[in-house]
Formats: sequence, C-alpha cells, structure tokens
Amino acid sequence: MADLEKRPADQPGCPSSRGGGLLPAELRAWMLLLAATGAVEQELRSVVKGNLDVSHDEFLVLCLLAEEPEEGLRMTRVAELLGRPKTRLTYQIACLQHAGLVTRKSVHGDKRGIEVALTDKARELLRAASEPLAETVSRALNRVVGPEQREALSALLPDLATG
Repeated sequence: MADLEKRPADQPGCPSSRGGGLLPAELRAWMLLLAATGAVEQELRSVVKGNLDVSHDEFLVLCLLAEEPEEGLRMTRVAELLGRPKTRLTYQIACLQHAGLVTRKSVHGDKRGIEVALTDKARELLRAASEPLAETVSRALNRVVGPEQREALSALLPDLATG
C-alpha cells in the first residue's frame, strides 16, 4: 500500500511493494491492489453506515441491484457476482427486506428461483447518499493509490493505458 499520511513513522510500508520475496510479480501486484481497495473499503464502511444504515456487504448488494433494471436479479446471480455464499446472501437479503430496501419474489416458471429488486425507498436513499459516498471513494483512492499501485496495475494490465 502507498505510504499513508496517517501511518505511524515507525511502521514500514507494505512488504509486498519491495519485491524479492517468494511471490511472482503478478501476485505481488495483486496483493498491492487488494491492500489499496481494502483501505478504501474500510474508509467507506463508516460513511455507508452513517448514510444508509446498512452493513458494507448489504451496501454492495444494493449497488449491484442499483445497476440492474427494476425487475431485479436472481439471488444466485447476485451471489455469483459478489462472490458470496448463497446462505450468507440469504441473510443479507432478509435484513435488507426487513429494512424495506429490497423486495423478493419467486421467478415465474421456476419454483426454486428467487428474484430481488430495489424498492423505491432504496433508490431514494442511494440517490441521496451517492455524492458523499463517491467523494469518500475518490478521496480514499487518491490517498492510498500511489506509484506502487499504479505500477502494479500497469504490470497486470499492460494494455490499460492504451485502451
């Protein structure tokens, strides 16, 4: 991770940024990127809780559904896209439904299929919270993405700069 302003002086930078260990360059680069995104997520958690009163994982579900048409997505697809076990997602969806933020319904013609969609309440909350959430992400990324992360990303995706 890039040296953070808040990092104590006696704390070294991210070990994987130095190289020379057992990991190949691609895995070192991936670890640097994970550390940066983890730092952004950590900063975002409190803003999500304060603005939406949901957990970070529930927020990810809301964001995924916000990008879908109003009819929503099957729960199996949500679990797949978020890389979550279906049982954990079922609990998160139940919490979101209890808060009035999502609806659940059976998929027509598939008695096992469940589809989830945002409610109007959730859409309004996301619209109202989007600016402070976006500002938090931008501020955190600008703080934690330094030369090592940019170099790592360029090494992993060499065609990124050229499109």
